[in-house]
Amino acid sequence: MKEIVDFLRRLHDNNDRAWFDAHRAEWTRVKGRFADFTAQLIEGLASFDPTVRGLRPQNCTYRIARDTRFSPDKRPYKDYIGAYIAPKGKKSGFAGYYFHLEPCGDNLLGCNLLSAGMVCIEPAVLRSVREEILDNGAEFVQAARAARGFRICENNSLKRTPTGFPTGTEYDHLLRLKDFYLEKPVTEEFVLADDLVERAVEEFRLTQPFVAILNRAVQYAYDEMM
Repeated sequence: MKEIVDFLRRLHDNNDRAWFDAHRAEWTRVKGRFADFTAQLIEGLASFDPTVRGLRPQNCTYRIARDTRFSPDKRPYKDYIGAYIAPKGKKSGFAGYYFHLEPCGDNLLGCNLLSAGMVCIEPAVLRSVREEILDNGAEFVQAARAARGFRICENNSLKRTPTGFPTGTEYDHLLRLKDFYLEKPVTEEFVLADDLVERAVEEFRLTQPFVAILNRAVQYAYDEMM
């Protein structure tokens, strides 16, 4: 993993096409190493969550090029790399497990991160997740608490309880969420450890009940759409 971290750190400091073209062979090697890591991570996650069994790294990873068309930030490349391992792959709409590698340091604002859940949720699925919380809020909260060391990210939240849902319940703050995921920052020492795969799998194992509840709601919404 050190080779990947070093490349991303230098890409952060030299984020232009000329530098990247001059180091394209190195990127190809780094991308291959991250694909190998992702394959091992998929295998480890499948040991406790069979819904991700059979996925390939290309089902779970992303291009390094940024889409700058509608962004004021015109840097051409991401200076991070990630793998989102979810049933049927990264574009399925299901909740899953996300490993984010973004070097931290004196001149870097990034952070290595483990996350479990879902973002950018379709309206019908979002409503289904909220209904799941309304019906089974205690189970949802318990699953989140069981993921020791993780926390629910509440950065993307409505100011009021959404229309159609009761106000004044103990789950108001959850019903207002627009994204549903747990997160846990991890140190560079964590990601550089020789047993990174095993460590990450054991951390993600704690989040499986939370992911399962979300995917129950996702599947219900998809069934209703048919």
